Amino acid sequence: MAETPTAYPMRLFVDYPDRKLNRLTTFFRAFMVIPIGIILGLVIGATYAWEAGGENYQYAMGGLVVLPTVLMLLFRQKYPRWWFDWNLAITKFSTRVSTYVMLLRDEYPSTDEEQAVHIDIPYPNAKEELNRWLPLVKWIMAIPHYIVLCFLGIGAWVAAIIAWFAILFTGNYPRSLFDFVVGVLRWSLRVTVYAFMLTTDRYPVFRLNE
Repeated sequence: MAETPTAYPMRLFVDYPDRKLNRLTTFFRAFMVIPIGIILGLVIGATYAWEAGGENYQYAMGGLVVLPTVLMLLFRQKYPRWWFDWNLAITKFSTRVSTYVMLLRDEYPSTDEEQAVHIDIPYPNAKEELNRWLPLVKWIMAIPHYIVLCFLGIGAWVAAIIAWFAILFTGNYPRSLFDFVVGVLRWSLRVTVYAFMLTTDRYPVFRLNE
């Protein structure tokens, strides 16, 4: 009997709204997201680069601590817990903002509360679960996913635009479009977990669902 594959070590779920969405905030969403978008940009920018001795050093990708983690795994086979906690926190925060931008929810994104966006990324045992050499090439190995996600991302934005009109007229986000957009976010997060957060060596699956 074939073994049932275990779930990928990353989970993302967004609660489907059990009520009518706010038409007014939906109509002005592109403007309402600006304040929290600025905060997210400042947080990401603050962790992206620093200057010392006239030299500019870049060490992160989208606010994630990437290069130091690569080096720590390579030379020490260790993933500092506070680096993981930071990467997880910034991932949750940015996903809440993305969820708001894509109209999936109308609660204003919190900087720290989970709200309706549920993300679970297990903390890895670096010595036993992670190959010390793979972080050097994971970002290259994920190239097929980047290509697919480019097209899926376009589809997600088209779905969000259609949903924008649907919400304005009915107050509801069509469930099929909702599931598709969440699926694209989930797929993208699996790639991030693999190639940049570096918490698993399992290659991301090519699917929208869990």
